[in-house]
Amino acid sequence: MNTMHSNHDPDRDARGATHREALWGLPDPQYQAEFYEDVPLKRALAWLIDTVIVFALTFLAVVFTVGIGLFFVAFLFMVIGFAYRVITITNSGATIGMRLVAIELRTHRGTRPGLATATLHTLGYSIAFSMVLLQLVSIILMLTTPRGQGLHDMVLGTAMVNRASA
Repeated sequence: MNTMHSNHDPDRDARGATHREALWGLPDPQYQAEFYEDVPLKRALAWLIDTVIVFALTFLAVVFTVGIGLFFVAFLFMVIGFAYRVITITNSGATIGMRLVAIELRTHRGTRPGLATATLHTLGYSIAFSMVLLQLVSIILMLTTPRGQGLHDMVLGTAMVNRASA
């Protein structure tokens, strides 16, 4: 619970959120900044970890296809990466890389994403990643917006937040 605001402020609820902000389940970046602290850096580290994992899975797929996968390794990498992201985000709100750096994806309601949101988030990520200009815009947004949201996060209303410690 946010203790920074008095419960007597008629424009704020018990969490310190205004009526407009209360419609969002995401933490308020102004009053609960700890949820967004170092998230852009953690996203970059998670991306590196996840890329290594997807490369390893792609390598295994090539080995299991007795080398036939080499003929379409780029396509294989994209499909495996897409499935990896959708499955891990749907199951736990985070990829393995995200879990290792203690961040997770949340919807605008503050909940973990379901299959549809995870799929749309991964599709948005894939589209942005495939176009340099969109990727640059997404990175700039992650570094400059209060919630550290990329372009696909803003479209979907999702955000990466620091995972609450157990």
